[in-house]
Parts: sequence; C-alpha cells; structure tokens
Amino acid sequence: MTVALVTGVAGQDGSYLAERLVAEGATVHGLVREGEHPAGLPGEVRLHTGDLGDAEGLAALVRRTAPDEVYNLGGISSVAYSWQHPVETAAVTGLGAVALYEAAWRLQEEAGRPVRVLQASSAEIFGTPDRTPQDERTALGPTSPYGAAKAYAHQLAAVYRARGLGVSSCVLYNHESPRRPETFVTRKITAAAARIARQGSGTLALGNLDARRDWGWAPDYVDAMVRAVRHPVADDFVVASGTSRSVADFVAAAFAAAGVDDWGRHVTVDPRFVRPADPAEQVGDPRRARAELGWPGTLAFEEIVGRMVRHDLALLPS
Repeated sequence: MTVALVTGVAGQDGSYLAERLVAEGATVHGLVREGEHPAGLPGEVRLHTGDLGDAEGLAALVRRTAPDEVYNLGGISSVAYSWQHPVETAAVTGLGAVALYEAAWRLQEEAGRPVRVLQASSAEIFGTPDRTPQDERTALGPTSPYGAAKAYAHQLAAVYRARGLGVSSCVLYNHESPRRPETFVTRKITAAAARIARQGSGTLALGNLDARRDWGWAPDYVDAMVRAVRHPVADDFVVASGTSRSVADFVAAAFAAAGVDDWGRHVTVDPRFVRPADPAEQVGDPRRARAELGWPGTLAFEEIVGRMVRHDLALLPS
C-alpha cells in the first residue's frame, strides 16, 4: 500500500489530491498549520500540525510517516502576499521545499528504497519569459518574491535529482475550481458575477484587465502531478492548457455564464489591485507532459468558468 505525505492538504489542490489518493487505497498523511481545521477532507486523511518553515519538524514528520510519495503543495500561495512578506515567502516556499527534499533523500538513504517527490512549481518562475509559449527550457526570470522563492525550489529539485532523489517539478499554470478562496481573482470574479446576477446590480473592482494567463481545471492538474511523481524518470513538466486569455476574457465568460449582459458597466479598475510587476502574458506548452506522462489535458476555458459560476450561484439564497 502506498504511503503519501501531502503538504498544503487543506488547499484547493491538496484536497483534490487527498480524495484521489484515498480512493486509490493509499495511506495519506497531510500537513496543516497550527489552528487550521480543514473541512471536507476524507476522514481517512491523517493530519499533522506543522510548518514548512520548520526544517527539523519536517524532517521528523518524514521519518515518522515514512512516505513512498511526498507532494509539496504547501507554501505561500499569493503573489500579492509575497510582496508584503518577502522574507516569510522565501523561508516557507523556497527553503521549506528544500527541507522536504533533504528529509526525503535521507529517508531514501536510510530505508534503502526509493522515495518520490513532487514539487508544485509555478509559471511565476519565468517572470517576463524569453519565449511564448513557455516550456521546460525557458529561462527562469522571476519578477516577484513568490516567483523567486518558487524558482529556488525548482532549481534545487534538479540538484536533488542529480543526488539520486526522484523529485519531479510540475510547472503549474493557473488552475481553478470552486475550491479557490475568494482572495484569488478568479473566484472573486465568479462570486461577484453570481451575486450581481442574483441581485440585479453591483460592482466588481479589479486590477489589470489586460493581464493574460493560461487557465486550467485544478483536478486535471492534480492528475498531472500524480502522473509525474510516478513517472519512471523524474523531471520537470510544464502543466498548462496551451492557450492564454485576459482577465477581461475571464470576466466576460463569468458574467455570460451568470446571464448578465454588458459586464463592463459592473466592473471598475482599482490601482490597489495592480501588482508592482505583472507579466503581460503567461502561456505554457504542455506537449512534454502530454507525450511523456500521457496527460490528457484540461477542461475547456468556458466550462471551467461556467462550473465555478454555477457553484457560486448555488451558494446564494434563491
């Protein structure tokens, strides 16, 4: 029976991953922060309180749980937050990942068996990219504290691969679901579209409407992560839809799904929500993930937005 350790198990990706692993019959251990009480996780998940900034605590947890697979999905998940807390972001998202690699490598050496690791990397490691679409050979050039911390963890994954640890890094482009909190712009948009549709009025304040992103469906990206960690040869894989859309496109799709015409009269641009540095376009090339992992790809953009809007409409009183 597979034993898996999942950091960030309470988050969007962690919850989908935990459900999948439990359904497969795996023993799943999940790392949660002090005071965090995640709802909706399968009852079979064994929760452990800890912090990615605590290297000794992580090492002890890995020794105690002795996982076959480690999924590092935890860390600072907001680019905006990383600008406000750059030191914390570096310690948790960057050094925390390396602490896990080291703990997994030591377990592998002591147990005499392979330990596989999945690092949830991010398109933010490319910053302003040198090519479009971006692939596994695109130069790293992060433009935010979050991107820089993810880039450090991404590069150290390759260092530990050379050391003999089977650590794969999935460079994940934006991936969404109804489990996104409203602190993320996509869920903020779908929740507002649903509310305005139900109430017949209201406004939504956003930042840069021209920013372009590559959006996919979170459960599909979790599938790619499982395929990567179990692939015979550990490596880096770009996980993306291969198509970019603007924030304005996302807004238009959300309001259309909610049945609201003329979204422009409900949306304002607020400079407070504009990032200090915002790459103009992010779009990934998923051909390697498709070819080597057999990854089938992701849901269509309109279906992703529609599912989120329908979920948010169902949450509102009739």
